[in-house]
Amino acid sequence: MRFVPTAIPDVLIIEPDVHRDTRGFFLETYHEEKYREGGVPGPFLQDNHSMSVGGTLRGLHLQARRPQGKLVRVVEGEIFDVAVDVRRGSPAFGRWVGHTLSAGNFKQCWVPPGFAHGFCVLSERAHVEYKCTDFYDPAGEIGIVWNDPTLAIVWPIENPIVSARDRRHPKLDELMAMLPEWRG
Repeated sequence: MRFVPTAIPDVLIIEPDVHRDTRGFFLETYHEEKYREGGVPGPFLQDNHSMSVGGTLRGLHLQARRPQGKLVRVVEGEIFDVAVDVRRGSPAFGRWVGHTLSAGNFKQCWVPPGFAHGFCVLSERAHVEYKCTDFYDPAGEIGIVWNDPTLAIVWPIENPIVSARDRRHPKLDELMAMLPEWRG
C-alpha cells in the first residue's frame, strides 16, 4: 500500500495492494493502523455512498461547524475528484488538486478537514463511497461554486449536470467574507 502526497501534501492518493487471480480480486479498503501511519488519521464516524449519472458534478462542499476529513473511493465507474484548500493561513490556501479515481484503478483520495471537496462523473455512472471523520451537520454545510474563476478548476467535462443548490454557492472570496472567524 502506498500513500502518495499530491501537489498539496496534506491531500493524499492511496494506492492499495490489489491481489488478483482467476477468481477476481481482493484488497483492503481501510486498515486503521496502516492508514494512520500513512497520514490518514481518522477516526471515521460516518460512511456515505452516492450514485451519479455521467456528466454530473457534485460540489464543492464542506462543513463550517464540524469540518470533515473524507476518504473517497469509487466502487463503480470513474470520477475526477477535486480538493480545494480553504484553510486560512495555509500556504496552499485557494489551490486545488484533482485526480482520477475509478473502480478499475482502486485509488482512494484522502481529503483532510479544511478542504472543499467535489467530483465530476466521467463514466456512464459512478458509485462513490467515502468515510468521514465527523458527522454530517446540515445546518453547517457550506460550499463554493464549482466554476469559481479565481479557483480556475479544470474540470474534464463540459456543461455538467449541477444541482440548483450547488449553482447557488458563493465564490471562495465571498464565502470567506461570510465566515470571518472560520479557520478550516
